[in-house]
Amino acid sequence: MDTKGAKLDVQGRALLKEDLRSPCTEEIAVFQAFSRIIREAGKKFVVMDTAPTGHTLLLLDATGAYHREVSRQMSKSGLHFTTPMMQLQDKKQTKILIVTLAETTPVLEAANLQADLRRAGIEPWAWVINSSVAAASVKSALLRKRASNEIREIKSVANQHAKRYAVVPLLQDEPIGVERLLELSFRKIK
Repeated sequence: MDTKGAKLDVQGRALLKEDLRSPCTEEIAVFQAFSRIIREAGKKFVVMDTAPTGHTLLLLDATGAYHREVSRQMSKSGLHFTTPMMQLQDKKQTKILIVTLAETTPVLEAANLQADLRRAGIEPWAWVINSSVAAASVKSALLRKRASNEIREIKSVANQHAKRYAVVPLLQDEPIGVERLLELSFRKIK
């Protein structure tokens, strides 16, 4: 409003204000930010953390629609082009990791996300089962019961959903930083 609306009359400012409140404006802004981040991935390592929600699916839909429109327009020109969707589909550039808990609902949500990604031509690289009690050394009867319940979900990921997967145990302290992550990668699971 301060920049684009500064020289508008009252009616023009009201129209601009209405346009800015439109859900489409927010979707366009999110898509532009998403596209900018995808472009940065050509120069540096980019991590995007997104839950398998409707917002993520809308973002994928917008990315797909943009890809189709650019492809339609550019195919006649003979020029080379790369869309954010093409970058996400490029297995050499993009590695999608699906992170879940070893519980029924999170595994089902993650499997649905994987199906949506596959429909978009994006193949997840691996799954990570995070904060697993089954992978931790627990002595409590309650936690051992919870651990036994997780085994079914871990097997589901291993046998039905993932080509590769890792199980990260429930830890007392979060593995923040390179050293802690390296320690985790060499940890023996009992």
